[in-house]
Amino acid sequence: MNQLLKMAFRDLGRNKRRSILSALAVSLGTTLLIFMAGVLRGEFRGALQNSIRLQTGHLQVRAASYDENKVSLAWEDLIANPAQIQDRLKALPQVVDATPRLVASGILTLGDHSRGLQVIGMDPAAEANQIFRRGVIAGDFLSADDREGILIGKPLAEKFGLQAGERVNLLINTSEGDVDEQLFTIRGIYTTHVFPYDENTVLMPLAKAQTFAGAENHASLIFVLLHDQDQTEPVAAALTSSEYQIKTWLDLNELSVQFEQFAGAYMIIFYLIILGITATVVTNTLVMAVYERTREIGILAAMGMKGGRIMSTFLTEAALLATGGVIGGLILGGLITAYVGNVGMTIPAAQGMTGILLGDKIYPYLRADDVISLTIVAYFITLIASLYPATLAARMEPVEALHAQ
Repeated sequence: MNQLLKMAFRDLGRNKRRSILSALAVSLGTTLLIFMAGVLRGEFRGALQNSIRLQTGHLQVRAASYDENKVSLAWEDLIANPAQIQDRLKALPQVVDATPRLVASGILTLGDHSRGLQVIGMDPAAEANQIFRRGVIAGDFLSADDREGILIGKPLAEKFGLQAGERVNLLINTSEGDVDEQLFTIRGIYTTHVFPYDENTVLMPLAKAQTFAGAENHASLIFVLLHDQDQTEPVAAALTSSEYQIKTWLDLNELSVQFEQFAGAYMIIFYLIILGITATVVTNTLVMAVYERTREIGILAAMGMKGGRIMSTFLTEAALLATGGVIGGLILGGLITAYVGNVGMTIPAAQGMTGILLGDKIYPYLRADDVISLTIVAYFITLIASLYPATLAARMEPVEALHAQ
């Protein structure tokens, strides 16, 4: 084995530039694999966390007949006396916050322009809603007793050319199936850095939303955040009741989970393309080495070296190239992913996404199993790529090889 390594090192050193370029190709391929895996993982991890903190929470408690697709405000589809359930949930040690929300469909109009959107009545003092307070970029946050104020998202404000302090007309469905409208003052403009949410969501105090929609002392759901996401299922099991629906973040984010699986399958094709290019470079390097050393291979075969031994020599060279390249790729890919994961990567295309709450930045995120699996695949693809030139060398006839020019 030591002799094979010495021969492999010597042979690679004969054409250092070509060997370095081949190892660099493996390194860059591994770097790209690791970075793209981090981007994909970070993209959907971020989208899921955005959905949990803005839309679904870790848990939701709903009336048994509530259907989110219909956004019903009929009293039988809402939770009566939500404060009682809220207090029970807050008493659980796993719960960070539990707060009622009333969700309604609405239309914002300004002159000849209108926009369909989601109206959420929420408790401005609740811990779960402080993300909106921290996101106010103009004007003021809401107060619980405000009867004329709303918050609108930055994209919506820019689209309509609105500023804090201006008045707009808002239409909303009511619990009786009618439509009511009222003039509201824009108290503030907020951003959560999640374009699809900010563009389509108007916030108002829960008490005002209940009065406006004719849903006094009722809520669409109880929004629950936990200290530990892994505690979701045990808490949900403990809350199971025939009177209410208990929905977990996994139930409420099926689209995101399915899209991540689909994207992961699609990315495999991209990974294979990168590995194919890398394998081609390695194969080309070793094939050139075979033809350059044809006479040497003939001499070794004439001296009694078996074909398997010759093949092992080239496989050892490939293993050295793979080892150096993969290690370099791990270091470079890890450093790039860590840097971009710290500063973020802007994605203006997120403005066109629907159903997936992508933020305005992606923060790549690597998991150990992704790094291990991609490293192993890159290493073995490089070795497989060396099989053809190694077999070519092993099958050379000594006489023909000795007469090669």
